[in-house]
Amino acid sequence: MSNSASDTPAARLAALGLVLPAAAAPVANYVPFMRTGNLLFVSGQLPMGAGGVDPAHKGKLGAGVSLEDGQAAARQAALNVLAQANAAVGDLARLKAVRIGGYVNCAPDFGPVPQVVNGASDLFAAVLGENGKHARFAVGVAQLPLDAAVEVEGIFEILG
Repeated sequence: MSNSASDTPAARLAALGLVLPAAAAPVANYVPFMRTGNLLFVSGQLPMGAGGVDPAHKGKLGAGVSLEDGQAAARQAALNVLAQANAAVGDLARLKAVRIGGYVNCAPDFGPVPQVVNGASDLFAAVLGENGKHARFAVGVAQLPLDAAVEVEGIFEILG
């Protein structure tokens, strides 16, 4: 990755018109991230905004929530993963995505689960550049906290 000021995660966020939100406090008995050695594990993040989960990011894919709204929810959840990662290391340029996990709240017959999680994968690639490429899993689930449409977690290598 280039070190020029215009080729940094912060510059890419700005170019996308995105602002890294404040890292959310955990809502249960867990920590939002855990560092061990040069690995950073970020707990699952919901598509929370300033006012909680956006109504368009609630509910089940295939039963009222569109694929596009699901992708937007995954993108917001991924932005929240990046906020936690930034809180942990202080600079997104120090991170390389290793594996991303996406959970999709969906109807039993909903097929395009991976396409929903592409919303998160695309954001990691757009913000972290080459360091945003990652291994991934995407699974459909019966329910998520706060009736969120998507939850995203991440494992990152801390560089330098």
